[in-house]
Amino acid sequence: MIMQPGQAAPWFSAPTPSTANFSFSSLGGRFTLLAFLPSDAAARQQALAAMEAHQVLFDQDKLVSFGVLRDRESFSRARDRAGVMWFFDRDGAISRAFGALSADGAETPYWCLIDPSLRILMTGTMDQTDQVFAALRALPDPGDHAGVPLHAPVLVVPRVFEPEMCRRLVDFYDRQGGLPSGTMRQVGGKTVAVLDDFKSRKDATIEDNAFRVELRSRIETRLIRQINRAFQFNPTRIERYIVACYDADDGGYFRPHRDNTTSATAHRKFACSINLNAEEFEGGDLRFPEFGPKTYRPPTGGAVVFSCSLLHEATPVTQGRRYAFLPFFFDEAGEELRQKNLHTLQLAEDKPAQAAAT
Repeated sequence: MIMQPGQAAPWFSAPTPSTANFSFSSLGGRFTLLAFLPSDAAARQQALAAMEAHQVLFDQDKLVSFGVLRDRESFSRARDRAGVMWFFDRDGAISRAFGALSADGAETPYWCLIDPSLRILMTGTMDQTDQVFAALRALPDPGDHAGVPLHAPVLVVPRVFEPEMCRRLVDFYDRQGGLPSGTMRQVGGKTVAVLDDFKSRKDATIEDNAFRVELRSRIETRLIRQINRAFQFNPTRIERYIVACYDADDGGYFRPHRDNTTSATAHRKFACSINLNAEEFEGGDLRFPEFGPKTYRPPTGGAVVFSCSLLHEATPVTQGRRYAFLPFFFDEAGEELRQKNLHTLQLAEDKPAQAAAT
């Protein structure tokens, strides 16, 4: 049975002609058209012609389309271009998850339109192609898809760090300097840190235990109870004590991502962003694309706390430097999971990481 409006779209990762392992969940914040194409050559050509005729609609920001191809020959000829891309469904798992392929191999070709929160908006058979593309032409801006203003389920808490502590943290970074900060990717069963243009940030790690105790005390007495009240979750562990710097001279950004999508990060429950100098930079706000274009900017010493499962981005810093303290929170169940998966965390020089979380 094909997907129905309102259902959550299944998440998956699959090759595209330009990306070895594209994560479907990264598409939040825009409309996505999945085309489960027919095997019949004539019917497939009609569907492809419709996509070609409406190329102007697929602008990447508001709407993107993906054809789902199950045969290697067709995929080998496919080429990604702006707004029109292709998934290789090598074993039919994507098609089965969306109801386009039955267990016995019977196919149900159809169009599946997915909203910016990655839920099904509408579907249409190949016989309903005209109606589907008429609906595409009438789509609202992604931020208006719900018909009412949307707000990300985040917690903003002021006065977690006092001004003096914020200045100490900024001074610590300026004295020590930062190292380029990578992103975590799942590669061959391992969680690997990758340096690329997906992120432009430098981090300085606080190793001094006494300094860590000071920071932890403030979080425990000024923030944890608020997290428990808002999310009914009691963090008992903190992962990483870092001061991060987003510098306008380097672009200072982090593209949309989730914080718990690899085996070695699956234990993370909540992310926290504490601004240390909110009045001294422009840009550099948090945005949650699945919940519209609204941005979030805690005051100096204030925190934004949110689920690690939410798609989020740090918008580019356009002037100055943004300094922030960026821990992750989890609990004892998360610690068990972290220990279980620690062997999958791979750092430079192929050495297993011995990352500590307290």
